[in-house]
Amino acid sequence: MATGEWELAPGVWQETELLLWKPRAAWFSVNAFFTGAGLRNWYVNFERPIRRTEAGFDTFDLTVDLVIDPDLSTWTWKDEDEYAHVRRLGIVTDIEHQVVELARAQVLAMLEKRAGPFADADRCAAWRWNPAWPTPRLPQREEAGPGSGGGEPVRPRP
Repeated sequence: MATGEWELAPGVWQETELLLWKPRAAWFSVNAFFTGAGLRNWYVNFERPIRRTEAGFDTFDLTVDLVIDPDLSTWTWKDEDEYAHVRRLGIVTDIEHQVVELARAQVLAMLEKRAGPFADADRCAAWRWNPAWPTPRLPQREEAGPGSGGGEPVRPRP
């Protein structure tokens, strides 16, 4: 977690299908995880704003998450201990922490008001992956170009 080294590794997503809502410049994404039985849960991932790269999109997970029941009735914070650890290590700066706190409040307000993706929660719960859609593929490392997937982290302005 704290070595500062990054490596793109092959992997295959398993067990769930994902519908993701990532507002531009937001410090979070809202994810709806589906199994064959339907919507398993909502999951809010707190992360740095997304950056477009030649290889696709880069983001930076800030470790703290919010797990929400499918009917939006209850929620639980997840990995706050890991978040405290990355704060101690300086991976999340004091300024970023302030922005994350604002993002946490924003998400809780959306949840309470049933706004944003939660406004269409029933419609989202009915979503299904179309098996006819082609499987997305990342470009090969040579295709992605030098420096893809790396670079300087995005820092908020004070």
